[in-house]
Amino acid sequence: MSISYKKLWKLLIDRDMKKKDLQKIAGISSASITKLGKNENVNTEIIMKICVALKCDVCDIMEIVDTKPKEG
Repeated sequence: MSISYKKLWKLLIDRDMKKKDLQKIAGISSASITKLGKNENVNTEIIMKICVALKCDVCDIMEIVDTKPKEG
């Protein structure tokens, strides 16, 4: 299992925003944006800042995905 931030990137596209815009309005570092882009773990404080800035819930920006290959 791993975390995917595809929902976040789709939300930004829907709102006509760039990653740089998100970084600025959420007050997060470029390193955090890079981690999100690589689907790496980020601090819950970062997730909270993004949700507050975008006025959304955690489930609107991330999801847990199954990384195991399907059998059969």
